[in-house]
Amino acid sequence: MSEEGNKSKDDRKVFPADATPSPSAGKKVVIKSADMKEDMQLQAIDIAIAAYEKHSVEKDVAEYIKKEFDKKHGPTWHCIVGKNFGSYVTHETNHFVYFYLDAKAVLLFKSG
Repeated sequence: MSEEGNKSKDDRKVFPADATPSPSAGKKVVIKSADMKEDMQLQAIDIAIAAYEKHSVEKDVAEYIKKEFDKKHGPTWHCIVGKNFGSYVTHETNHFVYFYLDAKAVLLFKSG
């Protein structure tokens, strides 16, 4: 397990809208911090986009992302979404991503 705190701006990756498979067209994605393989990061972005298209309540968005990752990658995933929150979490190695989808932050990690 490893712990994530604040990372420098140099660690951020910006994925242009055309770098991720549709339906992400027109979405600005900024990876703030990640300990996750890039293909899984792209999957998290696509699932988050789908979650925001299906749900308008943040709790429901977080639940959708968490349950999709539980199905695809086994339990126990945790997801926090929103515009204003702080966090410091312990996660399994290679199972953490924190990114912005436009102005909405998504924190997804596996622990437990």
